[in-house]
Amino acid sequence: MLLTRCAIATIALVACSFAASAQFAPTPAKPVAPKAPSPRAASCHNGASFDRFLADVKQQAVAAGVSRRTIEEASPYLVYDQGIVNRDRGQRVFGQLFTEFAGRMAAPYRMQNGQQHIKQYAAAFARAEKEYGVPPAVIAAFWGLESDFGANMGNLPTLKSLVSLAYDCRRSEMFVNETIAALKIIDRGDLHPDEMIGSWAGELGQTQFLPVHYVNYAVDYDGDGRRDLLRSGPDVIGSTANYIANGLKWRRGEPWLEEIKVPQNLPWDKTDLTVREPRSTWAQLGVTYPDGRPLPNDNLAGSVLLPMGRFGPAFMAYANFAAYTEWNNSLIYSTTAGYLASRIAGAPPMRKPMTPVAQLPFNELKELQQLLVRAGFNVGKVDGVLGQQSRAAVKAMQIKYGLPADSWPTAELLARMRGGTAQAQPAGVLR
Repeated sequence: MLLTRCAIATIALVACSFAASAQFAPTPAKPVAPKAPSPRAASCHNGASFDRFLADVKQQAVAAGVSRRTIEEASPYLVYDQGIVNRDRGQRVFGQLFTEFAGRMAAPYRMQNGQQHIKQYAAAFARAEKEYGVPPAVIAAFWGLESDFGANMGNLPTLKSLVSLAYDCRRSEMFVNETIAALKIIDRGDLHPDEMIGSWAGELGQTQFLPVHYVNYAVDYDGDGRRDLLRSGPDVIGSTANYIANGLKWRRGEPWLEEIKVPQNLPWDKTDLTVREPRSTWAQLGVTYPDGRPLPNDNLAGSVLLPMGRFGPAFMAYANFAAYTEWNNSLIYSTTAGYLASRIAGAPPMRKPMTPVAQLPFNELKELQQLLVRAGFNVGKVDGVLGQQSRAAVKAMQIKYGLPADSWPTAELLARMRGGTAQAQPAGVLR
């Protein structure tokens, strides 16, 4: 789940949607002999072998307060797996249309399961809302998206995943810290090494906590003396609420995401998560609820979010939406999670676009990113996927060329950039 993970879980959660009724039964991981690590993995460790690197990690764990008994107990599972590293290097966020992704991931069955779980664990949800201020629907949406309420938590040994990613150079420091945190989870008696089964990225439990967040935010909500995010529904609910409230700074009593209707003459350059205006200002600009009802004439600030540009769905994203983008900075995921939470809370399904929204093919999106890089923009990885950096660069070029600045890449923008000639026109004119 978590901001350090960025969009790691997107791949896993798509698989979840095809196995919503599966039951998770973790199989104890058997210690296996270490595989020979890739020589290239050691370049950031001054050429140290994996065994030497691991010895240093164990020393750091002891210095952080982990008992030697725990390290000895965990050692058979602290082995290198090049396959884990290959997965990490090869991951891509899905470049799907938001409506396609949300249509599957926020499907009616997941909304209904969320509502059923809120009823099943009513006492724990009520306690969490009272203590942390996080609505049940918000917790249930993450719970459903991350693991289908525990049905799909992953099936790989967590310690092996963590230490393999720690030895690799891409995010070594981060995963060294995660490895030590996992050892702390064992040390305080929450889980045994053979119970630590999860995703290839080292996430654990029904809302997919990385170990550092497990250590910092997991709470014992069922009173059994353990913080068990693999099997205890109350622990999952309380821990997720604690993380959202204190880790992601949720604002008690405030909304997160609402569908809206935008007028055709809206100043499109204002449709950005970085632009926040009072609802009264948006109302003056012609923004309404989907059924035409006016927005409240108040000072609650929000941003107009257009995940598919001006012809797709439109949302008012409030300050609490930042918790979603920090949980996972994929805009498709975060918007889907916020939308699913609103559906669980009783909101109607979003309107379908009146006409199909055109999306550039993968190769053309990648070409556009390359052109944006040549123009001096940092789009992150040139991968044919429209991330937030790419969206910001697209908006800047739309403004330059006098196109509606809705952050959605179009064939017209690509043609302009191929030609390399700017024709200054007033931004915000609908074409």
